[in-house]
Amino acid sequence: MKKFLPIILWLGLACQSAIAAQNEPATQNSTDPQMQQAEQKVETLKEPLYTPFIERYVLDEIKSLRQEQLLMRSEMIDKIANSKLESSDRALRYTSDTVNNVFFIITAAASVLVLMGWRSLRDIQTQIEEHVSQKVSKVSQEYEHRLKDVEEKLKRRSEQILLAQEEISLSNQLHALWMRAGLETNPQQRVKIYDEILALNKDDVEAITYKADAVIELGECEWALSLSTKAIELDINYALAYWQRACAEAALGQTEAALADINIALEKSPALMTELSNETMFESLYEIEAFQALLNKVAVS
Repeated sequence: MKKFLPIILWLGLACQSAIAAQNEPATQNSTDPQMQQAEQKVETLKEPLYTPFIERYVLDEIKSLRQEQLLMRSEMIDKIANSKLESSDRALRYTSDTVNNVFFIITAAASVLVLMGWRSLRDIQTQIEEHVSQKVSKVSQEYEHRLKDVEEKLKRRSEQILLAQEEISLSNQLHALWMRAGLETNPQQRVKIYDEILALNKDDVEAITYKADAVIELGECEWALSLSTKAIELDINYALAYWQRACAEAALGQTEAALADINIALEKSPALMTELSNETMFESLYEIEAFQALLNKVAVS
């Protein structure tokens, strides 16, 4: 086929040249050198450029090519169909194997359940319900216990908060009363303020002691002596209570008891020695040697 292609091409060119030469005028043929050469070659030809056998050969080749293409197409279709069938068979086989395995597993599970004593699905359901109810009751009891603990803690904390608020309020009231007592110059009014303080805190040793001091200023020395004694009973280490009782005893003429309480007060609080010579309630003790010794000791120190 490849050997005859140049001949066929050359034949086509020659035919085109001949047709063009016939259509052009005679004057142009005489003047165109290429056309003249083509005419000379055509006139000198001794054999035809092609034969019917070549044409038949070309047609047979084209026919064989078409047949081969159709055969290849049919083979390709068969292969695609076979591959689809194989994939479908594989999917069906996988599905059937999976179903069989599931049934085998269910059968094995049922056999195990029967061996363990669970003879039916109702028994399984009953066991599950009992187990779940036990778990739920256990969890609910734990949460109830926790909630109860939380409630108790909150109750205690709220009580502590209320108690703290009451203590703060009481402290504020006491502070305000002590401020008023410090600014008050009238002994009788100070006694009333100290009574208000004692109404809020009946065991306030300082309030009792300062009330004794105010009572001494009012001339109620026996009352002051009672108050000072009560303060000492509440706090035996409070030096100012002994000091106030010594003042009341000195005013009542109980010199020995007054000197004893003065010594106890100075022993518990040496800072009171500076107030010894300034206390007006001890004027009745200046003639006593023991008191003079105390004064000399203060002067030396």
